[in-house]
Amino acid sequence: MATLTHEAASHRAQAWLGAQAGQGLAISEWVVTEFSSALSIKRRTGQLPEQGRAGALAAFRALVAGGLEVAAVTSAHFRTAAQFADRHDLALRASDALHLAIAASRGDTVCTMDRRLGDAGPCLGVATLLV
Repeated sequence: MATLTHEAASHRAQAWLGAQAGQGLAISEWVVTEFSSALSIKRRTGQLPEQGRAGALAAFRALVAGGLEVAAVTSAHFRTAAQFADRHDLALRASDALHLAIAASRGDTVCTMDRRLGDAGPCLGVATLLV
């Protein structure tokens, strides 16, 4: 979100993403849903004008079409996410647990700006990188 909309961490997110050119980045189908949802929330709450929402969505779609791998989400991922969410000590949101479950199944590293997500991953055997 910070990469394609104006947020406090936008410059950091954009710099990190720009440095990853050719690195074979992947997102999941769930990220596609979350991105649209986050844009809608920003629009409803007045944080983003309609033109900004449409522009960010178009930029996201272009980024995906430009080479991001989009990983499928399976029922097994949801079951693993439920097990991860059962770790009450990690205070994971369902969506974060799902991101970690997908990465775990693929052996991927989760790159995030969310400290709670970044700290939880290693506790669950999932590599994370705090951007």
